[in-house]
Amino acid sequence: MTGKWVDVLITCDSIEAEIIKDLLESGGIHVVLRSSKVTPYPVNIGKMGEIKILVKEEDRELAEKVIKGEFDISD
Repeated sequence: MTGKWVDVLITCDSIEAEIIKDLLESGGIHVVLRSSKVTPYPVNIGKMGEIKILVKEEDRELAEKVIKGEFDISD
């Protein structure tokens, strides 16, 4: 089943986004980071600063539990 991509977290911190992406991917959850930032201009105001962490809809529940620390993906 190939579901659509859904947001599981929105952050303005690119390092946090990368850490969460790596964590989820280490457990086999495919992740896409989506941002409206323009690379030469590091704008972190409002929607321009948002980084959306997206996963497939069928992985949403597990991804949310991992992010909240309710599930250890290494098990």
